[in-house]
Amino acid sequence: MPALKPVTTRSALLTLLLGAELPSLTTRELVAAASVVGFAEPAVRVALSRMAAAGDVVRDDEGRHRLSDRLLERQRRQDRATRPAVHDWDGSWEIVAVTTAGRTAADRADLRTTLGELRLAELREGVWTRPANLAIDWPAAVEEVSDRFTGAAATDARELAGRLWDLGDWARTARELLAATDTTDPVLRFTACATSGRHLLTDPVLPAELLPRDWPGEELRASHVAYKQWVNDMRRSLVDAG
Repeated sequence: MPALKPVTTRSALLTLLLGAELPSLTTRELVAAASVVGFAEPAVRVALSRMAAAGDVVRDDEGRHRLSDRLLERQRRQDRATRPAVHDWDGSWEIVAVTTAGRTAADRADLRTTLGELRLAELREGVWTRPANLAIDWPAAVEEVSDRFTGAAATDARELAGRLWDLGDWARTARELLAATDTTDPVLRFTACATSGRHLLTDPVLPAELLPRDWPGEELRASHVAYKQWVNDMRRSLVDAG
């Protein structure tokens, strides 16, 4: 079983907002949903005030809270993690070669983060790759400092994928998270779901030909989506009943 870190009130509220089917939620809706997963109303109200002051959420005149522009991109990333835009794989690989020198350490770190979020892996310093089975919207931050190519692996593609990603470790953690969600404890289930959302962001979403047998990626995605729907249904029912 993975070591599930306790979810803070801020993280719980962000999880609720990130997973909501609406662009904004009222304080009442957030208090109701958070109470089911172990967070008291005073703590929720204090956290919302601090999140607004920190620029995590924006509160309108009607008392509704929405994610700040900075966090809307995180929401889009999580949506893509549960619904990756895949297509049939023809055996080719995306290759990104960083060509711009003289960048700062911070710029290099930002680029590494961006390429990782696009589900590429570093083959060697400055060269990133992945199977060309994903529809990727290449950001300007990548286009401006690199050249992109497609090519075929001269070595065994499964062996290359195994070197680029620790598939066994990812699968073990995914199965442990699936087991952790199989509980009647709403707090533990919520914590496991929040952790699952972060884990899905690191799924390389490889073609089936390159994955180990019984890969749990789709099962974890389905479990995560089903739980998000349950949370949204629960939130609506509590507000309607109140």
